[in-house]
Amino acid sequence: MNRKQSLIEGPPARSLFLFALPMILGNLFQQFYNMADSVIVGHFVGEDALAAVGASYSFTNVFIMIAIGGGIGASVLASQYLGAEKYTEMKTSIYTFLITFALLSALLACIGFRYNPKVLALLKTPGNIYDDAVLYLQIYFLGLPFMFMYNVLAANFNALGKSGIPLGLLLFSSLLNIFLDLFMVVSLGMGVAGVAIATVIAQGASAVISLTILMVLLRGYPSPQRPGFYNLPMLVKGTKIAVPSIIQQSIVSIGMLLTQSSVNQFGSSALAGYSAGMRLESIAIVPMIGTGNAVSTFTAQNLGAGQINRIRRGYRASYGIVIAFSLLLFVVCQCFYRPVLSAFVDIDASPVAYATGVSYLRFIGCFFCLIGFKAATDGVLRGAGDVMVYMAANLINLAIRVSVAKACSPVYGIQVIWYAVPMGWLANYVISFCWYHTGHWQGKSLVRDAGA
Repeated sequence: MNRKQSLIEGPPARSLFLFALPMILGNLFQQFYNMADSVIVGHFVGEDALAAVGASYSFTNVFIMIAIGGGIGASVLASQYLGAEKYTEMKTSIYTFLITFALLSALLACIGFRYNPKVLALLKTPGNIYDDAVLYLQIYFLGLPFMFMYNVLAANFNALGKSGIPLGLLLFSSLLNIFLDLFMVVSLGMGVAGVAIATVIAQGASAVISLTILMVLLRGYPSPQRPGFYNLPMLVKGTKIAVPSIIQQSIVSIGMLLTQSSVNQFGSSALAGYSAGMRLESIAIVPMIGTGNAVSTFTAQNLGAGQINRIRRGYRASYGIVIAFSLLLFVVCQCFYRPVLSAFVDIDASPVAYATGVSYLRFIGCFFCLIGFKAATDGVLRGAGDVMVYMAANLINLAIRVSVAKACSPVYGIQVIWYAVPMGWLANYVISFCWYHTGHWQGKSLVRDAGA
């Protein structure tokens, strides 16, 4: 049976777009999955509850991005094996990282459950929302292993070229989460605790279904030898990609978390508005991050197949995708900010929150192309396994965002926090772009070095 995937054959632009589209839609549902909490508590519980969930979101999103980044980074190895048609090694690498991330997620769940009150205190979370934020996080961390496993499984589906499967599963889990949110908040009156419990249940169902589908799918790939269930050399090779990928995926979330303390000093109303704008930013950058992740898998499979020129053509095609999405998002942010923000904030009852959200959203909407270009360029480097400069660029991005916000916002006001975001994106892109043009990434291959 021919197992060659569409990413190593056909027109690169078409292959990349058709592969990226389900990933983008899937990541949008991932954001809607989380956004439902804010919309429901904002309308049915109140502004303080919205601020509490928003304060929690900055923390939980770090863990979500660790799961997504780790899954994408680890799946690079599986993608390269698939491109080289080494199916036994591909299965072994998948099993190895599923076991590793199951153990890691359990450890992180314990740490998050134990220390989230201290983190919220260090972030200067306003006292009127502190207890609700702690309650939300403690329930959320009980279900962290489910969230981790689903995202790692989704990355493996994408590595196999099956990006439509995570889309279907996310649609299911998003609808289930919204139904449970409404039932627990509106019908049972459980408030912040209700939305947290709903999230855990929906994530658990998705994780179990995903694992079942992946195990069945892997049986269809012929293996001349019985695959191993754990391979330490493969873990080491994949970790070299997974760690920088986690950093890259987490930059936005860690930046949000570290700069949140700067926003907190302006009060809970400003935090509610910033939380709403931050949620919408997280949705808006999904096409950019999704395109970058697709470029990563595209690069990995074609590098495994030895098709360097095809990688370059795919990278150029990704710019067209980024520009198209950037123009659409610019129009939405400049012309339709009122209806999108009203989904989170009661415009009449919360004028400070609304004004803060408008200021952030309209400004940041001018710069989404920067994060798209950076994500696509980082995707090539990550997919090739050329990670050192790429990791440094993302750390510089984070340092710029945090330092500018911390140093300047007490003097010049909350708007300085907005300015720091595109400054970090631009620095990251310039560094990665220059390194891409050195061609160093072309000589990298995890498959050649994996001992298979």
